[in-house]
Amino acid sequence: MPKSVNKVILVGNVGKDPEVKYSTSGTPIAKFSLATNERFKDRNQEWQERTEWHSIVAWQRLAEIVGEYVAKGSKLYVEGKIQTSSWEDRQSGERKYRTEIVARDLLLLAPRESSGGDQQSSTSNDNEDQRFRAGSGESADENIPF
Repeated sequence: MPKSVNKVILVGNVGKDPEVKYSTSGTPIAKFSLATNERFKDRNQEWQERTEWHSIVAWQRLAEIVGEYVAKGSKLYVEGKIQTSSWEDRQSGERKYRTEIVARDLLLLAPRESSGGDQQSSTSNDNEDQRFRAGSGESADENIPF
């Protein structure tokens, strides 16, 4: 049987502040939207820009990190997998679908903006990128692999 791969790499800007909630068992879950932009020439050779919005979900320690370090406008590198879930709408009985990117790896590409208080990261110099991996809760300086 051939091997399969489900891997997504996105670089974009966060659309609004992440929402962090906790499951009934206490597991942190962060959800946010990420915008990626594409610029291309149309048939008339005029430049067009298209924005694609992606729903991102992070779990456990990565979710806590998202809640602490990520805000609207943050530029991020997100690595993860595509996951589609479905359910039956209670009112209409119609089958509904949601496709999300489950984040496994996150890289903050720009220093955090100060919003009044002292927002210095205790784990980094503001001139450095920060990479966070799902499950590890640790950061390490690495370059984007492309």
